[in-house]
Amino acid sequence: MLLASPAGEAQPVGKVPRIGVMYAGSAPNPYADALRRHLAELGWVEGQNLLIEDRYAEGRPERYPALIAELIRLKVDVLVAGGGTAGAQAAKRATATIPIVMPVMGDPVAAGLVSSLARPGGNVTGLSMLNTELNAKRVELLREVLPRVERVAVLRDPATPPADVDATHAAARSLGLRLQLLNVGRPEEFPGAFRAARKADADALIVLASGFFNTQRRRLIDLAAQNRLIAVWEHRDFADAGGLMSYDPNLVDMNRRAAKYIDKILKGAKPADLPIEQPTKFELVINLKTAKALGLTIPPSVLARADEIIE
Repeated sequence: MLLASPAGEAQPVGKVPRIGVMYAGSAPNPYADALRRHLAELGWVEGQNLLIEDRYAEGRPERYPALIAELIRLKVDVLVAGGGTAGAQAAKRATATIPIVMPVMGDPVAAGLVSSLARPGGNVTGLSMLNTELNAKRVELLREVLPRVERVAVLRDPATPPADVDATHAAARSLGLRLQLLNVGRPEEFPGAFRAARKADADALIVLASGFFNTQRRRLIDLAAQNRLIAVWEHRDFADAGGLMSYDPNLVDMNRRAAKYIDKILKGAKPADLPIEQPTKFELVINLKTAKALGLTIPPSVLARADEIIE
């Protein structure tokens, strides 16, 4: 049986630390690249004073436990758990001793991963996306873009914390919208979910944040276009790939900032004492090509607030 070092224990003199990185998507990966770049800026040179083991789930959340177990068998000193809430939970179930850094996830308190944002209290720390506030904002943006909308389909990964769904429902009720919740945990369930949305006469679609959904963005965007659904997406990768509009934290920046946690832990800090940080950069991205294809005119008030407009 392989025994991991206690969380946050400083590295023995002469030992080259090893970190394990698990992401939901595929390689090459912009988030993993951002993490590596900032580690280098902090003085950690891969192959010299740091070893990095990469694993990618290729868009299949069911692979998270096996990939994390593989990294643990390599006796990594820090485990970077991508894949949002599901990835972080898989890592937490696998080890209570190896320090875990979450580059991006929703509410870690609601997910049972940490005791509090200020003092996590265990072996997990990292960055939280403020999904409850963001989901409410996306509902408001949808109403601005589509004032006559009445029924909205909400695509949800079953791993999404209930608080995210509650915030979306509350925002919708305040605007007089009716929501249809669609739980989708596997790629093969997507077509049926979109058929259900159209059958229920949904005018629009909101996609709740999910590492799994991000790996399937091309397929989701195509299905939204085929079903003529006005969609607000979880982050800019969707707008870049042809989605109508996204509002989110800058995920590349969040993954970059995760490197600071790794740096501190490798220098002796304990995850229990490292507060969970929240995003500082947010982006509203609008794809006018998609708006034109949908016959939709984006109000000037919304365009004026956009951080980027894709034409």
